[in-house]
Amino acid sequence: MSDLKTTPLTELHESLGAKMVPFAGYSMPVQYPLGIMKEHTHTREKAGLFDVSHMGQVILRGESYEAVANAFEKLVPMDVLGLSEGRQRYGLFTNDAGGIEDDLMFANRGDHLFVVVNAACKDADIARMKAALEPEISVEPVTDRALVALQGPAAEAALEALVPGVAAMKFMDVATLDYAGAELWISRSGYTGEDGYEISVPEAVAAQFASALLEQPDVEAIGLGARDSLRLEGGLCLYGHDIDTETRPFEAALGWAIQKVRRPDGDRAGGFPGADAVFADLGGNAPRKRVGLKPEGRAPMREGVVLYAAAEGGAPIGTITSGGFGPTVGGPVAMGYVTAEHAALETQIFGELRGKRVPVTVAKLPFVAANFKR
Repeated sequence: MSDLKTTPLTELHESLGAKMVPFAGYSMPVQYPLGIMKEHTHTREKAGLFDVSHMGQVILRGESYEAVANAFEKLVPMDVLGLSEGRQRYGLFTNDAGGIEDDLMFANRGDHLFVVVNAACKDADIARMKAALEPEISVEPVTDRALVALQGPAAEAALEALVPGVAAMKFMDVATLDYAGAELWISRSGYTGEDGYEISVPEAVAAQFASALLEQPDVEAIGLGARDSLRLEGGLCLYGHDIDTETRPFEAALGWAIQKVRRPDGDRAGGFPGADAVFADLGGNAPRKRVGLKPEGRAPMREGVVLYAAAEGGAPIGTITSGGFGPTVGGPVAMGYVTAEHAALETQIFGELRGKRVPVTVAKLPFVAANFKR
């Protein structure tokens, strides 16, 4: 573990008895003494605190927000220019083949764009932005701040007790608020399907702030294990698993993230890498589709399980990309890709487990309905 990077909260995790594991080059907590199942349930019922400081925080600045937005739209198929100040949006970096290089969040913070990217793609994403945007737009990695997520129905009350003003925020709002003289950059968002917040906090007060949240009666520390089962039940993609450089947005059922203004016939149609390949999938033309999957019985089907149309014979029709036990669902859940003709809800297909084909039903995503405060 010695060559792994640490976060500003590593000592806190260790003091809480976390089991630390390598993840995206960092030493990260996979679980605490509470255990993954209870951590998952606690987040759904009360509030969970996650360390996501390994993710990349980046500020893009230019002559104006308009200049930054126009430049950033050359990298993503999203409407950046039309994003209101104090609002955040989900985005994708695409490549020339229309594949997804990373998924991200970006926020209009008035005079600049604040971007949060995945840990494993951080260096490549920063290099991509620098190559495409500089010198007109400055790309500034933020290296002196932690990032935490507070998720669950009790998140609002717990955070409002420490940072008055957050209760008034709606889903995907961003705000800058004060805590102990430090500036917090807060968004009402997260990756669990629950209401909650992501909070960028200066390194100097990160442990103090996290400890104060954990002192709130309904807040528990939650590790990567429960983070994964929560986002899986929420039907949310994990980069490098459910989406990657060879997955196009409409195949991944992420077409909703491409606003009308960037689509064919929109005022700013295309202009991002791989636009023609991405648009070729419009109108149901994607050859495969990401779907929810419910295996029969109790045995989870995990990433890599091959899917077939029939109980015997035939060529594979797809693969599971994420799977496990869904504590809230009370049974195994999975996501994966199947050919378009097998993607309809309630279609029965088969997954090969230990040499035996087990029935799997194509199911509606998310498995657990989102609880966002809109």
